[in-house]
Amino acid sequence: MPVIKHNNLEPAGEFGLWAIEEEEPWFLDRLVLSSEEEEQLQRIKGHRRIEWLAARMLIHHMSGREERGFFYKDEFGKPHLEGSDFYISISHSRKIASAIAAPTQVGIDIQQFVPKIDRITHKFLNQREIQNLDTKDRLWHLHVYWSAKEALYKAYGRRQLDFCEHILIEDFPYETQGGIFSGSIQKEEQTEHYQLTYELVRNYVLVYAVQQ
Repeated sequence: MPVIKHNNLEPAGEFGLWAIEEEEPWFLDRLVLSSEEEEQLQRIKGHRRIEWLAARMLIHHMSGREERGFFYKDEFGKPHLEGSDFYISISHSRKIASAIAAPTQVGIDIQQFVPKIDRITHKFLNQREIQNLDTKDRLWHLHVYWSAKEALYKAYGRRQLDFCEHILIEDFPYETQGGIFSGSIQKEEQTEHYQLTYELVRNYVLVYAVQQ
């Protein structure tokens, strides 16, 4: 079983990573899907099918249950785990799937390194955030920002967020060993604060957000 990370969160919760080495039949032989999940899978094409399956297998592994809890989506499309009070979030990028579960709002994102990310900087960073980018490791720093905002977007779970205006990241230095920083969702006179943690995994950036 290629679970390459399964760590606890403080004070409660856990996150994990699955390195995808299996073919689709391996997952289908081991995952019992609900009718809703089967319909979702039928609409997915290509390599994303295996990523979708791996993320659900990872959550099941993390849960420690013998019988798998199905995923269901709320009115905004945010996933929840049947029979659990924990909030969950999943992400996948090519050969790695990630997942997080905790009693507070959480979001996770994993992104394979893509040099062309610089072309869309203005679409997800405001001017203050752009000015904080590391000169030497600009592209890696950009990936952390992108994944942080994706993780916050998933944690919020209600769509209609502008990445530059509503999802805000406090200045932080880029470190190859990873680190912890802060972010917030600010919309309609309401603010949600999150702690963000990032690390590099192979050629990927992983960021997860936990509401404070």
